Amino acid sequence: MRNKIPYQKLCIMLIGTFLLAFVYFHINYQNQLVDGGFFGLALLGKYAFGLSPSTTILLLDIPVILFILLRKEWELIINTSIITISFTFFYSLMEQYSSLVLDLSDMLIVASILSGLVTGLALGVILRYGGATGGDEILGLLLSKRFGLSIGTTLFIMDALVLLLSLLYLSVPHVLYTILAVGIAGKVTTWVYQYKRVFIT
Repeated sequence: MRNKIPYQKLCIMLIGTFLLAFVYFHINYQNQLVDGGFFGLALLGKYAFGLSPSTTILLLDIPVILFILLRKEWELIINTSIITISFTFFYSLMEQYSSLVLDLSDMLIVASILSGLVTGLALGVILRYGGATGGDEILGLLLSKRFGLSIGTTLFIMDALVLLLSLLYLSVPHVLYTILAVGIAGKVTTWVYQYKRVFIT
């Protein structure tokens, strides 16, 4: 990984970001699977208190970003900024122009497995090459280093806690299928992140 020149690393992270946007829109959104992490907390704030999700995510991200600024982890900050902007761009394009519909509402188990596999692959690639999609992934990285847990396990615990809170406003089946997707994503993320050689290259 270290002998990769910057544009190669950037291209790989952008591929991971595109995959993440694809699965979030075409699988999670179209089949009403929910999310964990900061986005899940933002939805909870919307339903419980009427807060704007964009405002909530910003408020959650700022302390994490300030923390890594104090640690002077400039590469992580730059890469995360690129990934965040790219994700917004890719997702907006799909939302406005994609005519692809993956209706798996009658096969939510399939939707969960696909979501977990693709999300784990995308996140693993992004994290392996020094990026993150937001404050929750950065926090997951920091906590995994602090407590010696795998990155996948850390993200799973964070997401699972948010999803348990989501039971207050979402149906039990959709939350349970999302927990399955999150569990698969955590395992795949760990495998890709820790694998001695990135197989997709």
